[in-house]
Amino acid sequence: MTSTPKDQPASDQPKLNPGDQAEPGTPGASENICPECKGSGRIGAAPCPICGGTGTIIEGIGGG
Repeated sequence: MTSTPKDQPASDQPKLNPGDQAEPGTPGASENICPECKGSGRIGAAPCPICGGTGTIIEGIGGG
């Protein structure tokens, strides 16, 4: 049996990017276009540091 070091996330856990406010599937959260790269996933020739190159972020939605 192998174990995953505590400082490394397990491969079955979703990867959070710096712009994400919650994990995918979290109640009260939804996908939105990354405000930094405008959904392209790139800043110049490099992957966007906010969305990790996906073009989307997970953020909380208002409940009033």
